[in-house]
Amino acid sequence: MAEVQTPAVSSSKDNALLFLSIVAILGGIAAFYWYDELALPFRIVMVVVGLGVGAGLMWLSSYGREFVQFAQAARVELRKVVWPDRSETIKTTYIVFGFAVAMGFFFFVLDWVLTWMTRFLGGQTG
Repeated sequence: MAEVQTPAVSSSKDNALLFLSIVAILGGIAAFYWYDELALPFRIVMVVVGLGVGAGLMWLSSYGREFVQFAQAARVELRKVVWPDRSETIKTTYIVFGFAVAMGFFFFVLDWVLTWMTRFLGGQTG
């Protein structure tokens, strides 16, 4: 059974790290547009550096540690998934396509009937 964890109370240090990480990410993006006269590879490096600094600052906060724990738990759960085999996937695809065609035909007929009824009740026959 999975252990239930209570969320940690955020401190002012964690809030400051969160703020600084957002500023670093936005700074990297802003630098990409601000220095538009530089070559594209340099501008991409600015964005990557901003993302890296932001991720590093986030990792130092309790928010980042909680996210890492969440990602690890999600990875464990993903390994428990039983993926369908090829034949099951093909059968399901046929069912989905068949249902889509059937619903398309149904809505075509419904639209045709409602259009006919509207014209008939509105006196626009022909």
